[in-house]
Amino acid sequence: MLKLLKQIKGPENLKALKEEELIELAKEVRQFLVQSLAQTGGHLASNLGVVELTIALHYVFNSPQDKMIWDVGHQAYVHKLLTGRRKGFQSLRQFGGMSGFPKTKESAHDVFETGHSSTSISAALGMAVARDLKGEDHQVIAIIGDGALTGGMAFEALNNAGRGHTHLIVILNDNEMSISKNVGGMVKYLTKLRSSRDYLRAKEGVEDALNQVPVIGEHMVHTIKRTKGKFKSFLIENTLFEQLGVTYLGPIDGHSYEELLDILENAKGMKGPVLIHVKTKKGKGYRLAEENPSAFHGVSSFNIATGEISKKCEGKSFSSAFGEAMLQMASEREDVVAISAAMPEGTGLLEFSKAYPRRFFDVGIAEQHSITFAAGLAAQGIRPVAAIYSSFLQRAYDQILHDVCLQNLPVILGIDRAGLVGEDGATHQGLYDIAYLSSMPNMHILAPKVPEEVEGAIRYALHLNAPVAIRYPRGTATLEVAYHHDYKDVSLKTLKAGHTRAILACGKFVGLALEVSQLLEEQGESLAVIEAPCCYPLDKEGLLKIAQGYDYLFTLEDGILLGGFGEKVFSLLIQEGYTIKGHQFGYESGIVEHGDIAHLLEKEGLTPQKISVQIQRLCGKESK
Repeated sequence: MLKLLKQIKGPENLKALKEEELIELAKEVRQFLVQSLAQTGGHLASNLGVVELTIALHYVFNSPQDKMIWDVGHQAYVHKLLTGRRKGFQSLRQFGGMSGFPKTKESAHDVFETGHSSTSISAALGMAVARDLKGEDHQVIAIIGDGALTGGMAFEALNNAGRGHTHLIVILNDNEMSISKNVGGMVKYLTKLRSSRDYLRAKEGVEDALNQVPVIGEHMVHTIKRTKGKFKSFLIENTLFEQLGVTYLGPIDGHSYEELLDILENAKGMKGPVLIHVKTKKGKGYRLAEENPSAFHGVSSFNIATGEISKKCEGKSFSSAFGEAMLQMASEREDVVAISAAMPEGTGLLEFSKAYPRRFFDVGIAEQHSITFAAGLAAQGIRPVAAIYSSFLQRAYDQILHDVCLQNLPVILGIDRAGLVGEDGATHQGLYDIAYLSSMPNMHILAPKVPEEVEGAIRYALHLNAPVAIRYPRGTATLEVAYHHDYKDVSLKTLKAGHTRAILACGKFVGLALEVSQLLEEQGESLAVIEAPCCYPLDKEGLLKIAQGYDYLFTLEDGILLGGFGEKVFSLLIQEGYTIKGHQFGYESGIVEHGDIAHLLEKEGLTPQKISVQIQRLCGKESK
């Protein structure tokens, strides 16, 4: 059991293995990943697909002297295994444990932190140029998936790399998948490269001719097959990559050590930028993941034999509520369309895509394009709804401001995974959307607190002739609330009366505010709970009434405090001449690492117990 893998404490141990032992090592790595992630959860299918590729990279190159940058980074588990972090998988993505993404503080072999797609080539080019400026001599390798290649930043980097003579190696891991099935022109182009008839005809002709050469012909054919990636690049002329000034090698079998080791060795000695097109199978080695790679892209703990997920979401999730609401809106209005950035399943739009294929647009991992595309639709009378995770929407900041808000176009943003998301960590926490969106002209930000309110929020947004963001968290509402806002209007709503103190909350933290109030009530103290169904623009009239009726005001939000909801509340009151005492509750820092949400909230001081103690302290009382 794991005889070879247990010997691997670092890349130097890997290099001591014979080539024929690498096949057995790959089997052990896959066995370990399936067994380990069945307990902890994590990104499974993407890592199963890059086992041979990662082993080959560490076998040929010398990490950390040679720099490997993993695009997105969710497929770096094998890299972590081979660089001495096998024991860390016991605490993978858990509070205080090993990150599911590359982390520079975690290992010298993690040379660049990644979590969003399409960044690796830019970072690799920067590192390669820095190497040359410093007169150093090492390799820089970017590993990017075909899904990430749909992001425009990857092409910006390739274009920049092709203009110069800086040597770097780009590994294009082509598994025809991102999280969902890849879409777009690049997919068709890569398919053409995979099955080039010109190559096949030329290959057969050359082999036939060489086999007729006495004595050496058969040896030459074998040599060509050993380096057929390089041979293919010679025969497939005028690839897009070659036109950009990048030498193209491939496509090759990403599960064949014979091909991988040869082509990686060849690439080391080449000049200028080189792109190696590697064909892999997502989920390889675990039948259930091979058959359904999307479902096994990111998993909770699961049963290995059946694939059944252990931790099932109880009740309707916000994402599914959003998807159902979109189906209803589309049935009522022909001008409603939906846009996804390569995540129709994650954002709840899969059924919409089936029911209304002509009104559904998956643009690939291209958040910037998705927003300006939506702006173009809105400019011509269509009502686009773009569903994007909060942390990914940050990538389209300029497009939201420049192309949507400044023109006051009625684009609706369905901001999924707003607030804490938990185990994926700092790169995926959705903490910034309120802060940056509320600084933009004409923007409205709605925050339904339970899934049942999502449809009402979309209806309200469709009646506004302005940009609207609807932010909602991952999963279900964890707290029950008696009152569901119907979004007939978005004025402040008092959910629980109080005397001298009030807490104003938005989104899922309304439930947390009610818990705080209940805890204080049990201690004989009063705290009013007021809901803000709209984070921005603020209900000025309602806020002035609060300032006139309470001595202390506290705000509570699932977002960063700097520039956030609470800061804008107190800023408005100060401008109106009120100096009400109070405090803002939220995230002091925008950096919240990985872990389950309960542990993270405890660390951030956002539990009912800690908030109630803080309120009592600020009001001049000690906790009983």
